[in-house]
Amino acid sequence: MTASATDRLNTEVLVTRLWDAVRDGDEYAAVEVILPAVDAGLDAESALLDVIAPVQAKVGLEWAANRISVAQEHTATAINDRVIAALAHHTPPPQKRRRGRVTVACVDGEWHALPARLLAETLRLRGWQVDFLGAQVPVPHLIDHLHRTGPDALALSSSIPTRLPTAHATITACQAAGVPVMAGGAAFGPRGRYAERLCADAWAPNARAAADRLDELISRPFAPPPAHQAVEDLPHLADQEYTLVTRSAHRLVAAVLAELQERFPAMADYTDQQRQHTAEDIAHITEFLGVALYLDDSGLFTRFIAWTGDILTARGVPAHSVGLALDLLAEQLKDFPRAVGLLQAGHVALEGATTARWSSSGNGMGSGARARERS
Repeated sequence: MTASATDRLNTEVLVTRLWDAVRDGDEYAAVEVILPAVDAGLDAESALLDVIAPVQAKVGLEWAANRISVAQEHTATAINDRVIAALAHHTPPPQKRRRGRVTVACVDGEWHALPARLLAETLRLRGWQVDFLGAQVPVPHLIDHLHRTGPDALALSSSIPTRLPTAHATITACQAAGVPVMAGGAAFGPRGRYAERLCADAWAPNARAAADRLDELISRPFAPPPAHQAVEDLPHLADQEYTLVTRSAHRLVAAVLAELQERFPAMADYTDQQRQHTAEDIAHITEFLGVALYLDDSGLFTRFIAWTGDILTARGVPAHSVGLALDLLAEQLKDFPRAVGLLQAGHVALEGATTARWSSSGNGMGSGARARERS
């Protein structure tokens, strides 16, 4: 075998070559990395999960480190999706008897569809009949699909933690329709802790593990649970903090913005765009606060705050600027003990970030929102 042919089967080499292609925005070069490798003997599943998936993970890491723009991130993701499509047409699924039928879908509001697409193609390669519904699938339409097609299982994907309350409703509705649910994606937390809390029937950390576990999931007897409310799974919701905070989110953002202008006259010099970006920052913090209240999990909120600090630091914005928003939200929510506790924990998560303070230059949350706008 020549050195060139050897490289075609070396996944580390292929990852480097595919990354170069997607970073350069060259779809044709990206396809030419994958298809010749498969023709040379690379397993199609390995092409998906050991080459394309790591490159997509690197896309996210490079954006977070401020080494590529959001336009480059979107371009790279679109190219990877096209490469998957090219591979799917190039490598037909096996002709052996199908193992069963599975629906693969993203939670409503979840637009990161590539992880679910990777799973769908992996399952097809393993002989499953797959209905891939893509991103942002509303619950009523998903339930209608399940009733019409009668799959053996639903694989539900979400990368955005703020979609977890919707994921909970989706899991409950699909189980009531007689379909067991396997959850996957970064939204479900370390080791899938939120998948278990939201009563999913199974969880998998990646597409390969999900494909391995699907046989086990459908081999177990499944009895639809009785109809119930979210509070029966998550008794802490009885305190109504989640409901009241999320319903008042717009008011909270407006109140914090108004207080910022009172306490920091420099905001009077902000442009309309800076004000909009600052409002978006505060709204994002409030949204993550809400889902942390839903799950009663401080780690979800503190990981987001720490991540936000890292994103801001990579873009030259003081990470501690987030602390002021946490303080002002805590003042607004002083009668909500769980919310105040989460906000205090958020402060602790910022301890390792820059010690720079708000300045009259406007290098505060307005600048941070401009950076996060690229997410």
